[in-house]
Amino acid sequence: MVRPKPIPQPQRLRSVPRQFSWIDQRLVRGGYIERCDPPAAALYLFLVTVGDAQGLSYYGEPALCRQLQFTAEQLHRARERLIHAELIAFQAPIYQVLALPAPTPPAAAVLAPPAERAVARRHLHRLLEQLRGRHD
Repeated sequence: MVRPKPIPQPQRLRSVPRQFSWIDQRLVRGGYIERCDPPAAALYLFLVTVGDAQGLSYYGEPALCRQLQFTAEQLHRARERLIHAELIAFQAPIYQVLALPAPTPPAAAVLAPPAERAVARRHLHRLLEQLRGRHD
């Protein structure tokens, strides 16, 4: 039985806001955040926060630099890092926070031909008999 986790401030539970701005957990689990240095992560967080339901935001460079306390060069480097990590697209003046790629399904198991499977079963059977003989 799983015990419920204590909630330090139940009056402050999050709910999905109408203006869409939650961050996908796969950002961490999929290793995307590891591709970001702190300025790129700050820019990503800002863009996710201000973006609309399609992930679009129209903040200009002066406003972004002012909000994030970046120089123009820091903004350009952070933006390039996010583009390279495939987390955002940029077509001046529009930023788009991109959906993370769908998880790739595990590769389908490749089955050996029937004759090879039969040989493998025989080897496995012999190995099991040998192991049983050692423990009896």
